Amino acid sequence: MIGAVRSWLTSIAAVTLMLTVVQTLVPEGTLRKISSFTGGLLLLAALLQPVLKTDLGRLRLDFSSYEEAIEARTAELNASGKEELAAIIAGRTAAYISDKADALGLGELTAQVETEPGPDGTPLPACVKLTGPYSQILADWIAGELGIPAERQVWHEGKN
Repeated sequence: MIGAVRSWLTSIAAVTLMLTVVQTLVPEGTLRKISSFTGGLLLLAALLQPVLKTDLGRLRLDFSSYEEAIEARTAELNASGKEELAAIIAGRTAAYISDKADALGLGELTAQVETEPGPDGTPLPACVKLTGPYSQILADWIAGELGIPAERQVWHEGKN
């Protein structure tokens, strides 16, 4: 590799030296302009020599590992997002139930909601564990408003 760089720099130095000598020997006028233009092209060719010698057929770009990593990270982020969404839905649903229990005058009632993926993969409230006094009105409201049937409502009438 170092030998190739040395050879390239030597060729650039040789072309530059040759062009300097030619410029000093050629008289002013049209001939000097032509020699300057030709010399510039030669210097450009010497500068681009490594690029021109590159075999682009041997150059292979393999992006499959990057594509796999991106897909894996996307799936990981989607799963993490769904877990966060499920936690948010469970927390807000539990707060909604607690607010309704307060409105019904049930006093201290805590709710713990569990979610399950719906038909489209969105987390939906699936069951609820309630700690506090049993209320048929609240149980019916949870079934009608939140879609959690009575058999998926677990009531604990004692303290935590």
